Amino acid sequence: MSATVFQGLMIPFFGTSAGAACVYFMRRELGSTLQRGLNGFAAGVMVAASIWSLLLPAMEQSASLGRAAFVPALIGYWLGIGFLLILDHVIPHLHRRGEQAEGPRSRLARTTMMVLAVTLHNIPEGMAVGVVYAGLLGSSPRITAGGALALAIGIAIQNFPEGAIISMPLHAEGKSRGSAFFLGVLSGAVEPLFGALTVLAASLVVPAMPYLLSFAAGAMFYVVVEELIPEMAAGEHSHVGVLLFTLGFSLMMVLDVALG
Repeated sequence: MSATVFQGLMIPFFGTSAGAACVYFMRRELGSTLQRGLNGFAAGVMVAASIWSLLLPAMEQSASLGRAAFVPALIGYWLGIGFLLILDHVIPHLHRRGEQAEGPRSRLARTTMMVLAVTLHNIPEGMAVGVVYAGLLGSSPRITAGGALALAIGIAIQNFPEGAIISMPLHAEGKSRGSAFFLGVLSGAVEPLFGALTVLAASLVVPAMPYLLSFAAGAMFYVVVEELIPEMAAGEHSHVGVLLFTLGFSLMMVLDVALG
């Protein structure tokens, strides 16, 4: 694995870690309105990344199929949805604003299940960055170094507030600042891990690239619709989440087109 790929896989992780470090500098938990806005921003980034960095390249790489060029992207997309649906049902987790845990019954601590919820969220993001860098290594058409970097930076930007959103509630729940920071960083560690696994898988099965690109897109869409959109729309002032969604979408679109 080249140094460029390694650096690209680590960029989103650094975003999460920097956000988790906010627990040392901010005294109070983020307000509900701000959290809704940040969830909307993250959702916008993920939707734009799924379209410009994953689904469109997947269909362009299948252009030889003619009018059926959408088939690999469609199959991969639904496989990604199914993958996250399975994880959602087999791993006990608790969303930040939730009162009841999801998945199988467990005696895990509330804080542990909160970390697992964010970890589930980060898995498809790591896969998305990994598959794009795998395409770069394989000289896939429509995937450039700038485009791969744009995706990594976009994911890192939206990971920064996510790191704060997980570490600060953990501190409010009774964890020390050091423990809250560590758990926030740990939740983001799956991104370079799954990114590296995706790079290796794609290098072994090069023709599967369109399926892997759309698989990551489907997994990210599942997270957006199942978790982020409900959280950004909950309570009063839901327009804050909508406006930040638009901002995140616009930023990721600009990054992908300008750097790609």
